Amino acid sequence: MPHAVNMPAPGLQALILCGPGMSFTTFLANLDENPKALLPIANRPMVWYPIDFCYRMGITNITLICPPTAAAAIDTALKTNPFLTNLPHPWPELLAPENLDENTGTAEILRLPEVRAKVTTDFLVLPCDLVCELGGDKLLQTWMVRAADRSALNDGSRRGSGGLGVWYDTKTVTTPVKSEMTDFIATAPLAQPAVPTSKDSLLHHLSKLVIAMPTDTLSDIKEMKNGLPIRHALFGKHAKVRLLTTHRDAHIYIFPQWIMDFVAENPRFDSISEDVIGWWAKASWQTGLAEKLGMKSILHYNVEASEEGSTHGDDNDAASSPTTRQPRPARHAIGNLRTPTIPPMLAYIHPSGGSIIRRVDDAQLQLTVSLQLAKLPSVEEAGADASPFAHVKKVAYPEGVKPRTTITRQDSLLAENVTVDEKTSIKESVVGASCQIKEGAKLFQCLLMEGVVIGKSCKLTRCILGKNSVVGEGSTLTNCEVQENLLVEPKTEDKDNRLMSSEGLEATQQEIDDLALADEEFEM
Repeated sequence: MPHAVNMPAPGLQALILCGPGMSFTTFLANLDENPKALLPIANRPMVWYPIDFCYRMGITNITLICPPTAAAAIDTALKTNPFLTNLPHPWPELLAPENLDENTGTAEILRLPEVRAKVTTDFLVLPCDLVCELGGDKLLQTWMVRAADRSALNDGSRRGSGGLGVWYDTKTVTTPVKSEMTDFIATAPLAQPAVPTSKDSLLHHLSKLVIAMPTDTLSDIKEMKNGLPIRHALFGKHAKVRLLTTHRDAHIYIFPQWIMDFVAENPRFDSISEDVIGWWAKASWQTGLAEKLGMKSILHYNVEASEEGSTHGDDNDAASSPTTRQPRPARHAIGNLRTPTIPPMLAYIHPSGGSIIRRVDDAQLQLTVSLQLAKLPSVEEAGADASPFAHVKKVAYPEGVKPRTTITRQDSLLAENVTVDEKTSIKESVVGASCQIKEGAKLFQCLLMEGVVIGKSCKLTRCILGKNSVVGEGSTLTNCEVQENLLVEPKTEDKDNRLMSSEGLEATQQEIDDLALADEEFEM
């Protein structure tokens, strides 16, 4: 697909966080050779989607950040995978900080020296598992209209800029998944612009974020407090507050550069979504919190001149903030500046029925989103109106399909070098490159990674098969995940199961044990 690289460069840079993917236990037994960022979504490597989003936004200064153990595999893919090598120049840069591992929090990543040296302007943060059909240029324009500071200080920084995040409703997406995680957010309406905006403007779906946390954290608070405590200060600041419990943070963040200092000043921040965004949202209305988080000196407030520079906050404020530092003189005095509010953290709430925005952070979402993308008309069919995620053809190698086969092309994708024998049936499925489907096999709502072999007369329903796995003839599998390079014995019948080697099962059990131990230590 063509990329919108002819757009004027917006002056932002992008960081794409390529985590280890601990929730893909069936397919990531060897993270060094097969990191999460390279798992396929509708036959493209996962990381292709956020990279494509950046190019469509006009951002070409892109850095992929990954653990050192995954660097070799991702670097090889950038040089050899046809979808990644076809990206326009300049290609993304790969950064593998020495101290980054699978336990490093997303906020902690922003404190790493290599990352701090890399960020030199306002920036975008994305996860490697993002699938976003929405035009990033519209999102960027929305941020520039409502949150970007157009004046710059002597050092070139724009300390008055706010941020923008994206949330979508998990219950009203085209293909809901019961297990999909959600976040709890509260928003307040923004003042309406004096000039009416067009109907397709994203400004209609923009609000100010005042509370943000994972739903799991909300549940813990409600259990501990026997309800949901909300401070009177919130309603004193905002007459109308909207509470959303079925939405999910897409982890698309447009940040001003000063956020790097904000994260550095708060070493206890671990997560961008829960800590950086959560505390920033609360600091916009909770008395004294901005001072305790060091925001006023970072933002070049003159603390003595500010009417809100009081060190007094109630005891609950002090107990609930991650730091209790006192206000200190601004690092760069700029006169008797008085700023009544900190820059806003804005929330774009994606409307139901709009373009695709999904996080794909577990196997069921990988299957669901792949099948959804398989239904998009191909470029061959739709021409200039094709989605940015459309493939050129639904069946990339029609020569490999023998006569007397049934393939529902309106909802299926077959990649290069796929061979399909006679009397087979492929419906609502995605088949990766170099797969072999033997005579009489039937696939329904399945995802096959590259190099999979399906034996004669097999029947597979809602299955995900890892690369180079083999399913013996006559097997019947339903709702199963098959580990890469695994041989499933002929005539196997299984349902609702993960089929893994003994080593893979041991590794999965070890991960479960490690998580249990971590929880126990946390409680102690």
